Amino acid sequence: MQAALDAFLKRLAQRASPATVDAYRRDIDGLIGYLETQDVHSWRELDVTLLRRYLAHERTRGMAPRTLARRRAALSRFADELVRRGELDHNPVQLTQAPRQPRHLPSPVDVDLLGRFLDTPHDGDPLEVRDQAMLELFYSCGLRLAELAALDLASLDQRHVRVVGKGGKPRQVPLGQRAGQAIQAWLGFRSALAGEGETALFVAQHGGRLGHRSIQARLADTARKRGLPEHLHPHRLRHSFASHLLESSQDLRAVQELLGHANLSTTQIYTRLDWQQLAEVYDKAHPRARRRPASSSDESSDNR
Repeated sequence: MQAALDAFLKRLAQRASPATVDAYRRDIDGLIGYLETQDVHSWRELDVTLLRRYLAHERTRGMAPRTLARRRAALSRFADELVRRGELDHNPVQLTQAPRQPRHLPSPVDVDLLGRFLDTPHDGDPLEVRDQAMLELFYSCGLRLAELAALDLASLDQRHVRVVGKGGKPRQVPLGQRAGQAIQAWLGFRSALAGEGETALFVAQHGGRLGHRSIQARLADTARKRGLPEHLHPHRLRHSFASHLLESSQDLRAVQELLGHANLSTTQIYTRLDWQQLAEVYDKAHPRARRRPASSSDESSDNR
């Protein structure tokens, strides 16, 4: 069993990072350890019943649903390799069910509170100007952290931002006026900080591209300095962008396109309307929703 795992990891290492290989090793080693307690010593004995018992065992031990889902995905990929090697006739992992994932959403920042926060003056330091441009761009365009960090100078024109989203899927997002002004202010300082040949839109003091953790830290630090009474991170700004836009437009498909979601159901998870707004939309739009006042004939009919 270990020989098959070693061969799989060797192939995986040709196209995956060491961290990914280590994660797969830990996940599959967990299954091997369980199978040994069940006196199973060959991959040919692996079936859906064993797998379901194993996954239930891990859940009983307190493994989180998200971790369990990741482990199941790793086992499924390994089982595909066992099928390729002829040690299994089919992939039994595909016959198991992924655990239901809890949906933890950050609450959007209140629109007025966020507006006051973004309008708070700063001291004009180049890094403060850069951070203001990042804040405006996150909220104006609903970008993911990785999308903003990957932006180059060539990603911008006067009215749009060209973004490469998940899965390498490109999209264009309109650039709001305030975000455009903040970016222009930053571009006035960028050339003095950027290293020779650097293409990144946002650079650090050392002249290279600003990293993910640095962006997160700068946003949190700015929130503290300006007295925002809530924790601020990139995804919360993205969620606020989607929620505020949906509350105003009630156009779920447009918000889906702006966020770069492949499925509308994902947008429904990230955004929300309160019940009163939904009820008002329904009452105005649905032909059977508008209620007529009861006529005298209706009343007499009801009394029969």
